[in-house]
Amino acid sequence: MSGNSTKFVPINLPHMSHLKPISIAIRIFFLLILPIISLFAQSEVNYSESAVPAFVLPDPLIDPKTSTKIKSVEFWESTQRKVLLQSFAREMYGTFPDQNLEVDFILNSNQQVFDNTAVRKEVTINIKGQGKEKDITLLVYLPNAKSNVPVFLGLNFYGNHTIHDDPGITIHRSWVPNNEAFEISNNRASEKNRGVRSNRWPVEYLLEQGYGLATIYYGEIDPDFDDNFENGIHALLDQTTDKRTLSSISAWAWALSQALTYLQQDPDIAADQVAVIGHSRLGKAALWAGASDSRFAMVISNDSGCGGAALSRRRFGETVNRINHSFPHWFCEAFDRYNNEENLLPFDQHTLLSLIARRPLYVASAVDDQWADPRGEFLAASYASPAYRLYNYNGLNDAEMPDVDRPLLSDQVAYHIRSGGHDITLYDWQQFVHFANQHFGKK
Repeated sequence: MSGNSTKFVPINLPHMSHLKPISIAIRIFFLLILPIISLFAQSEVNYSESAVPAFVLPDPLIDPKTSTKIKSVEFWESTQRKVLLQSFAREMYGTFPDQNLEVDFILNSNQQVFDNTAVRKEVTINIKGQGKEKDITLLVYLPNAKSNVPVFLGLNFYGNHTIHDDPGITIHRSWVPNNEAFEISNNRASEKNRGVRSNRWPVEYLLEQGYGLATIYYGEIDPDFDDNFENGIHALLDQTTDKRTLSSISAWAWALSQALTYLQQDPDIAADQVAVIGHSRLGKAALWAGASDSRFAMVISNDSGCGGAALSRRRFGETVNRINHSFPHWFCEAFDRYNNEENLLPFDQHTLLSLIARRPLYVASAVDDQWADPRGEFLAASYASPAYRLYNYNGLNDAEMPDVDRPLLSDQVAYHIRSGGHDITLYDWQQFVHFANQHFGKK
C-alpha cells in the first residue's frame, strides 16, 4: 500500500434565551475565544504528507489476552467486538445511558405528495425520563404504492424543513445555529429557511430510484454547543449520571437507533434494508451508530474526518487536539487524554470501521477537503479489510487510493474521492445508491 510506512501491533454562544441559563463566561467563550482558537489552529494545520509522522496501528484482530490472531467469526462477535465497542465508548464516543427512559412513536401525518408519486410521513419520537419529556420529529419520504422500501436514514443540520421546499414539512421549534445566508436569526427556524439545504438532500432522485429517505434535525436531539449537557435529550437522564461519560455524538447516534426502531416497524419499509448515512460531524455519528447497532444494514460516511473515518495518528488536517478544544462536547471527557498523544490511543479509526463488518461500508471524501484528511479516510477503510476477510468478503485490501471521481468498490467496502470541497452532493448520492443497489437487490 502506498503512503507512509505503517504496521499493526496488538492492542494492549449566541442568543439562547429559550434554553436553560448559560453562564456569561461560556457565552463569551463561544462568541469570542473559539474563533481565535480556530484561526490559530488553521494557521498550524499540517497539509503535507511529508510531515505525517511514522505510526503504528493497533491490530483489531489480536486477542489482547493471548496476543494471538483472531481467526474465528464466533470469537470476534462474541468477545472481541464487544471489547472494542466498550473501549470506544469509554475512551472516545462516550455513552447515552437510556435504561430509565421511555420511548414512544406517534405517527402524526401520512400524506400523498409530489402529485401522488410519494408519501410523506412525520413521526414524533417521544422520550420520557425524570418526569420530563422531549419530542423529536422523524421525517420520512417513501415512493408511493410500494412496499418493502429500502431507506437512507441520516441527521440534518438546520431542520427537516430545510431539506426540501415541501410546505407540509413541520418547522421545528428547537435552537438552531444562526446563518445569515439561510436567513436564520435569533437561533430560530422559520419559513424563510424552507428548502435551503435541498442541494444536499435529493429527495426526488432517491424516490425515483426506489429508495426512501428519513431524517431528523440533530439539534432536536442535542444542540451543538457546549452546554454541560443540560439541554436536549441529556436533560432526561438520571441526575446522578456522570457527565464526563456523555457526549453529543453518542446522543445523536442513540437517536438514529431509535429512528431505526420505528422504521423497522413501518410496514412500508424493508426492515433489513436501512442504511445510516452522515456528512461531516454527522458522519462521525453515523459511523458510531452503525458500529454500535448492528441492525443498520449499511453504513455511509461522507467527509467525516477526524473522529470519523480518518486515522487520528496521521495528524493531518484536523487533529484530536484541535477537535477537542473546538468542540469539547462531541466526545467524552476521557478523549482529552489523547490531545497531541494520538499514539496512546488503544485503537484508531480503522478499528471503528472494522466493527461494521460484515455489513456494507462506504467511505467518501472530497479532494479539496484536506481538513478531513481524504487519504486518512481511505487508509482507515483499507485497514479495516482484515475484519471483512473474517467473513470471507473482500475489503479494499492493498488497493491504491483511487483517482478523483473514480469510485473504488469491493464486495463490501467502497471508497471515492470526489471533485470539490466539504459538502455532500448529488454525485455522492449517486455512488451511494449504486452501492446500495448491489446489496439491496435493486437494479
